[in-house]
Amino acid sequence: MDINEIREALHTMYGGENRQITDGNYDRSLAVKCINGTFVGRKKEDIVTFRGIPYVGRQPIGALRWKAPVDAVPDDGVYEAYYNAKSAYGNENLEVGSMYYFDERCLYLNVFKSEDTSDKQKPVMVWIHGGAFEAGGTIDPMFDCNNFIKENPDVIVVTIGYRLGVFGFLHLSHLPDGKDYPDSQNLGLLDQVKALKWVHENIAGFGGDPDNVTVFGESAGAGSCTLLPLIEGSQRYFKRLIAESGSVNLTRTPEEAVECTGKLQEVLGCKTVGDLLKIDADKMLEASAVNFLHQFPERDGRILPADTFAAYANGAAKDISILVGCNKDEMNFFVSSFGQEGWDNFAEGRKKGKFARMPADEKALVESYMKDVKGDYFQPFASLLSQSWFNVPIVRLSEEQTKAGGKCYTYYFTPESPDPVIKCGHAIELAAVFNHPEFSADTGRAFDETFCKTMRRMWVQFAKTGNPSLTDGISPDGKAKEWPLYDLKDKRVMIFDEFDIHPEKEEQRKIVDWKRTYFLTKYYAL
Repeated sequence: MDINEIREALHTMYGGENRQITDGNYDRSLAVKCINGTFVGRKKEDIVTFRGIPYVGRQPIGALRWKAPVDAVPDDGVYEAYYNAKSAYGNENLEVGSMYYFDERCLYLNVFKSEDTSDKQKPVMVWIHGGAFEAGGTIDPMFDCNNFIKENPDVIVVTIGYRLGVFGFLHLSHLPDGKDYPDSQNLGLLDQVKALKWVHENIAGFGGDPDNVTVFGESAGAGSCTLLPLIEGSQRYFKRLIAESGSVNLTRTPEEAVECTGKLQEVLGCKTVGDLLKIDADKMLEASAVNFLHQFPERDGRILPADTFAAYANGAAKDISILVGCNKDEMNFFVSSFGQEGWDNFAEGRKKGKFARMPADEKALVESYMKDVKGDYFQPFASLLSQSWFNVPIVRLSEEQTKAGGKCYTYYFTPESPDPVIKCGHAIELAAVFNHPEFSADTGRAFDETFCKTMRRMWVQFAKTGNPSLTDGISPDGKAKEWPLYDLKDKRVMIFDEFDIHPEKEEQRKIVDWKRTYFLTKYYAL
């Protein structure tokens, strides 16, 4: 099935246009009054879904392109919440990640809840999708949470969309007419904060507890979750975060961001923001390929600190409980996805970047590391990037959060696909987390059902209580699972072996190479 066939299937499943209901003909039991309208969901069995709810007052189109999101405005209207919103424009090279049609009108969210009559407010889990800050969307069938809620009816899940690529992360303030665009470099993150504000103000109507919200995400979504606490005022909207395979290193400097803007301008022949505003979204999408996998949030010193790791070390997120981890063979997913030629080109480009500019002693360290890596020709550099992009930043985040007096639970996910390239690659855990074993065909097999259920139960337990440990009474296999906090002495992490979830000292698995790769965090995304 090609991408157009996938999109057509998804359009049939979720597609349509939510409309205002003006004749009063709707099911009141499926309606929730919010600040910006009353939204009517749909029920399937005992799960109620609300799709395509706007969380802003105006969508970021026209003069609002590259402007900060605006608050939702009071509205007494009644609206359908039957259909998923369109996906944000991102990067043409990753368009398959969006799995749907594109629109700049993309600031919407979905709510999944069980139908019950309980008066007790439920913990809320807000999902932030990944996609390298350039792709993805809430329409992805992987993130349909019906199965998750059916198994865990005691939580509510919200999935949010946000601006991507050059629409969400484009530095403009240096241009002649750029002074009116001071936030353009981090709009995707500001969108997420605005979505969390909407959740805080409205989720009680759905039965959720606005004071017990956990953000969770994978890849760019995980990076987002770890960056959100560093944005002023955001922490009032959530108290916990779960970051799967992503951290505060997935960012860039202002200089790197300006360089990316220059490349885009050159392709489009634009000199000013005014010129860029005249470019239609499809052409912008096509041109953005020039910055493939470089369109990260910016450490601008205003919205985000210049040193995100130091911010954690200084206690910026010490009041947020965090759960973070990575997979055993992260970059192998990219090797498989890009194909041999694509991977070779990508690797060559990265080697000509920060890698080439390292001082001799540091280059000797990473070359020594790669020399010891066994496997196919691609494995040494893939393993180095796994260290640089995922393993080391996640362990360092655990270190800094713990040093600052905060709580951190750290994990290492190990089950492998039978695919000899993918192995335990990036995103391989998503089917387990969202209870979609049918999507495991992409990796060759579904993982053990009890293992997957245990992982989900830990995620939910963390969202409910701040501690992912399971007693024997709630553990799917009837055996207690004690997940220790990360500590600076033993550096204990939870090992997610498929048939044996248990804690170990980090050194037993050598998740990071402390001598030869740990320093790489200073380069952020190598």
